[in-house]
Amino acid sequence: MYSHGSESLIKQAREIQESELQKFYSRLVKQLHGREFGHETIDSLQRLHLILSATKYTRTLPPELQKKLLSLLLSSSVEQLQALSSAVLRETLPLSGQELNYNQDANSSLNSHTAALLLSQTGSRSDLSSFCAQLLRSLDSRSPEGPAHSVLHTLPILNTILSHSPDCLTEDHVTLVSKKLVDWLRYASTQQGGGTSSGGFFTGPRSRQPGPIAELDGTVSGDFFTVLCVGQGFTEDQWMNVYSFSMLRHWLLTYHTVSNGNTTVDTDDRSEVDGSVVSVVSATSSSSRLLPPKERLREKLPLTLLSPLSLCQCLVEAVCILDSVCVEDASLVFKAFPCVKGLYGRLSSDLSFARVLLPIAQFYLNHGEMAAVDCECVWKLVFGRFPAELFSDAFLAHELLRFLRLNLATLQLRVPQYTRSFPNLLKFLAWDSPAVVDDFVDLLPSLVTAGTAVELLHSLLDLPCLSATLVLQLRSTYFPIAEPGGRGLLSLEAFRSPTYRGLFLFLLRGEAGSGDTIDRLSTLHQLLAEASDWPRVIQCAQTVPVLLHIYFNTVVTVADEKLLAHLISVLLERSSLLLNIPKYVKEIHRVFSCHLLRLCKLRPSLVVDQSHELLEFAGTTANVYSKEEIFTHVVWKLCVQNRDIEIIFSSWGFQVWVLGEYLSVSCDSRCSVALITSCFEALEAVLFEVTSSAPPSGEARPAPRVITSLMSALAKLASRSHDLIPRVSLFLSKLRTVTRGGSVPWCSNEEDLVAIVTRGEELWSLLKAPSVAQSVLTPPPHVNTPQWHRDTNVAMPLRLYTHTHNHDTPSLLFHT
Repeated sequence: MYSHGSESLIKQAREIQESELQKFYSRLVKQLHGREFGHETIDSLQRLHLILSATKYTRTLPPELQKKLLSLLLSSSVEQLQALSSAVLRETLPLSGQELNYNQDANSSLNSHTAALLLSQTGSRSDLSSFCAQLLRSLDSRSPEGPAHSVLHTLPILNTILSHSPDCLTEDHVTLVSKKLVDWLRYASTQQGGGTSSGGFFTGPRSRQPGPIAELDGTVSGDFFTVLCVGQGFTEDQWMNVYSFSMLRHWLLTYHTVSNGNTTVDTDDRSEVDGSVVSVVSATSSSSRLLPPKERLREKLPLTLLSPLSLCQCLVEAVCILDSVCVEDASLVFKAFPCVKGLYGRLSSDLSFARVLLPIAQFYLNHGEMAAVDCECVWKLVFGRFPAELFSDAFLAHELLRFLRLNLATLQLRVPQYTRSFPNLLKFLAWDSPAVVDDFVDLLPSLVTAGTAVELLHSLLDLPCLSATLVLQLRSTYFPIAEPGGRGLLSLEAFRSPTYRGLFLFLLRGEAGSGDTIDRLSTLHQLLAEASDWPRVIQCAQTVPVLLHIYFNTVVTVADEKLLAHLISVLLERSSLLLNIPKYVKEIHRVFSCHLLRLCKLRPSLVVDQSHELLEFAGTTANVYSKEEIFTHVVWKLCVQNRDIEIIFSSWGFQVWVLGEYLSVSCDSRCSVALITSCFEALEAVLFEVTSSAPPSGEARPAPRVITSLMSALAKLASRSHDLIPRVSLFLSKLRTVTRGGSVPWCSNEEDLVAIVTRGEELWSLLKAPSVAQSVLTPPPHVNTPQWHRDTNVAMPLRLYTHTHNHDTPSLLFHT
């Protein structure tokens, strides 16, 4: 996390001895006695801050040093010294007594660093409220007493307080601040403040007389001051205008609601003085002077927002404030919409204004329905061009995904383009997975519908391919074909080739509905083979298993049986159509096997519906070697997991979860002897082929679990169709005979071979008593769903359950 040098400094700071620390304190006190403080003093303060912050224990500074630091904080004009003094004091124990008790009359040196220390020393809500009351006391006076900088720091400090404890202000405080915000925003001086003289021969009291404030284009500002006005210098109320505009949205969101009309009217306000301005939003009437401060603030805000909106400056803040005002007062929507709509028309063709267009989209989402405005063009921009062309803009990705998360319910209800735009939105994830995966964890369930489920599943599995394609798209635009080393990228050449252009265009599609997937996926994976070790592609591949779990957990809540059957086919098909990243393929197979089991457990009839696909998959010997995880689940985990029976047989290795669990009349009346026989024959052929020859060249030997699961599957199916028992018994007896000769080509580990043979002997012994085998391998429903804790008439099942859980004694089954 830290560099070696940083770790070394932190270690030294933590291990400093008390005697050495006291010497350092004394040396620092001597340095602070001087009138000027150079680099040595700053270095000492930085070291002191490191020493105090590097340990979890809070230290107490010597009184003399604490006093010097406090004096430095209040009197120094160097901001770096103020910041260091404040940081050091915040790391120590609370100041004793009333040494830093804020008093506006006695202490006029309030700044943001002093306020940070004051806030850290407040011990309760009452202390914070008292501090706020003293802080706002200066605003309640109209006389310009006291130095200017003490007032200038009031709003930034107040904004900080609101972020941490918005309930510390009383209603009177809120009314006072709202009233002052109106004054600063609407009635700030339009004359420039006194500029700082640059010196020289012509310097004098008459050399630079304050002139009127100008707009950005140099014209004189005629009506009122805004954040866009420029000049040689600014007065205090002009600075307060800028501060007010900066904190206005936070203030509105924190405190402003529609007033109940009981607030006292301020009859002394300067409403509609000479030079009033007709606003696009509302022409302020003389009755506004009768409104309470909160309502007057809303009434005056459009005047302040008009200039930034018309000049296309400060747009994000201006549009957000206007949106907040319209949310509070719906009557302003019809007057505000023409202004916002005109702004959208001016900016929508220029994607450099994308960050501004998102607040405009928020305004359309909040008020478009009320204003009966067609918003389709806005959503085409937000869900179309933004992700397609600006997927590499990290800031826009954060802002857009945050917009989606905050408005998720409204988007699902009012914006049908949202769910259809997932191919475009996934480009943010494919490009920078670590940064946005948390957002997609929240968004993905809203994208899963009955209409998008299949295509979305394919898109998630193709995310690494999409990541590689986006890299190729940028390289194709901005970089030459050849790498600096001279080696060309075959994938980049394929990306530019008309032959394969359709494959990449499908991945880059902007909207769902053009097809679930493409026919030549294997060709695409070959073209992108060299991308399998690109860092961006690997990072993307690591997020896919997490999202697949979320996808499957959601799809079972919206899919019918037909869709679930289709998903099983997709899982079996795509298990062999994945970009060749070994860890990625292994993780995807693990996810598939987990949720394949869950789907069949949820709808047992799916096994019969998809029996052809399942048997085709299970009957392919190559799947034993390349897809061990999912093959094993298809063979013996597509069943109801009976935990209690498994515990009883765990020491024998019996796994009573096999394909035949659902190939039973008790699960589906369509299950016939012919279906059971066909399943048996497919698995028998695979087991015979695996155990009669060495694995193919380049393939590892099959895992013992695959062999034992196939044996258990055949035994389970034979227990349901007794005509098959002789065939299983013959194979098991041959297996025992073959293994007596020593090692076999399909198993190199002697312990594994012994376990396989032991499993075969146990199954063979069990099949000698078909009725017992059927009861054990196909337990009745009351065993699958035990009610031992409710059965008050029979004690033996409870005893059996207790013993098998505590002692793992499989022989108890036969004792009962």
